Amino acid sequence: MHADLDAGGRVAELGCGDGWAAIGVGLAYPRTHVDGYDIDHASIEAATANAAAHGLADRVRFHHADAADTTRDGAYDLVLAMECVHDMADPVAVLGSARRLVAGEGSVVVMDERVPDAFTGPGDPVEQLMYGISVLVCLPDGLSHEPSVGTGTVMRTPVLRGYARDAGFADVEVLPIEHDLFRFYRLLT
Repeated sequence: MHADLDAGGRVAELGCGDGWAAIGVGLAYPRTHVDGYDIDHASIEAATANAAAHGLADRVRFHHADAADTTRDGAYDLVLAMECVHDMADPVAVLGSARRLVAGEGSVVVMDERVPDAFTGPGDPVEQLMYGISVLVCLPDGLSHEPSVGTGTVMRTPVLRGYARDAGFADVEVLPIEHDLFRFYRLLT
């Protein structure tokens, strides 16, 4: 993947928010073009301004669009969904969009909260924090669009695996990236 991006690949970020992951990819890979997609107008405006402030407006662009309704099938070497799948009303549709967007040998990478695969009370401090954030922020956000599956912040690996399989992926691989708060997944076709 690094060789493709070094040579000038194409990356999509679904649920890009203010664009920081897309900007990070643009800075790391000066020949790569990045398209960020988000349903929130204010986020797209902020992301566009952030890319311009970093001198990347010519190749890191942002689009107001529902992540489940993107139309550039097979256009990307890498599709990212960074800490957003748990907020999506219909994560299966979003992951299905990611599957359509990625080119044949490309990758889909999801980053989400690092919580245990099963709940055991009372939960470790990270899981307790994630439940608090979920109840106050992420779950209400996900439920603000109907219909919604209401995933919330505590999206465990088996839940993501189920969503990915329902979206047409064969499986989910947990990537060997150590981080206290986040887990990285590659969705396998």
